[in-house]
Amino acid sequence: MHHESGVIVVKKTYLTTEQLAERIHYCPRTIRTRLKDSVLLEGVHYIRPFGGRKLLFIWEVIEQDMSSFSMDNAPLVPMANGAFARG
Repeated sequence: MHHESGVIVVKKTYLTTEQLAERIHYCPRTIRTRLKDSVLLEGVHYIRPFGGRKLLFIWEVIEQDMSSFSMDNAPLVPMANGAFARG
């Protein structure tokens, strides 16, 4: 992220289905059939440039959501003081 003329510009890395599959260690078919439109949403996680059929996934959004989802689903570990910590 950097500033241009007082406007915050967020860098976006666009990946094909195959490139995303490589990064997250899923097969491209799983991304297309199980994740697309149930976990990965058009306009949020991916776009269709120029209204075409090709999908481009936005890496920074996917990476952030993967981390958030993982932390939200981490088990709670009881602590000696009565509080809980994510494990």
